[in-house]
Amino acid sequence: MWHGDYGFLLKNLILKDFRIRYRNMSLGVFWSLLNPLVMLAVYGFVLTKIFNSAIPHYAVFILCGMVPFNFFAMAWGSGTTSMVDNAHLVKRVQVPREIVPITSVLANCLHLVIQIAILLIITLALGIPANIFWLWLPVLWALEIVFVCGLALLFAGVNVYVRDTRYVVESAITVLFWLVPIIYDFSMIPQRFKGIYQLNPISALVLAMREVLLKAQAPSQVLLTKLTLGSFITLGVGFLVFGRLKNRFYDYL
Repeated sequence: MWHGDYGFLLKNLILKDFRIRYRNMSLGVFWSLLNPLVMLAVYGFVLTKIFNSAIPHYAVFILCGMVPFNFFAMAWGSGTTSMVDNAHLVKRVQVPREIVPITSVLANCLHLVIQIAILLIITLALGIPANIFWLWLPVLWALEIVFVCGLALLFAGVNVYVRDTRYVVESAITVLFWLVPIIYDFSMIPQRFKGIYQLNPISALVLAMREVLLKAQAPSQVLLTKLTLGSFITLGVGFLVFGRLKNRFYDYL
């Protein structure tokens, strides 16, 4: 099969995943726009009106956490089940098996683009001007995609053999929501835990985005280093584990 055929397959797998997700939904892709706005309204009311949070530009602050985490949760979850969900394709078509979980992650990028647009529009609407450091944003989001592709490869391979893996991932996503500084400020975290928080690439991404959008400065070297290393190490481990497991996928699917 030529590389052009792989590209054609990649494109069609992404489109298939997207169509299936929104099949029979009256609002379709509009949910990608509606969900973050609803959550923003809920968290904004609870934390500013009930808990009296004094964080400036709170809408931008919380979206810097929600947008990357929403993509992380959706892409990791769908990537984990991708091999089982596409068992008929895996068993019939001779293509690199790695394509399946990676396309599942990439199919979620449309949601990411829509939510990024919401974030940037709200940022500008609140009077925060664009600046040269916004050029860092595509780099940060690309690193998140690399990180989630690694997770998808790792857990998609394991899920073929242990079908409970998807539920472990769902539970982990719930726990991680509270272990990433999405609705609270990083300054609230005790000093002894701050280094551990920053080892999580999603936490590092959230903090780096806030530096760019709210502080108008480049991401700190510490955050960039941890985010880059965490993302590419995860991708490498994902490819390694998936490569070791894929030879017996046919027997378990």
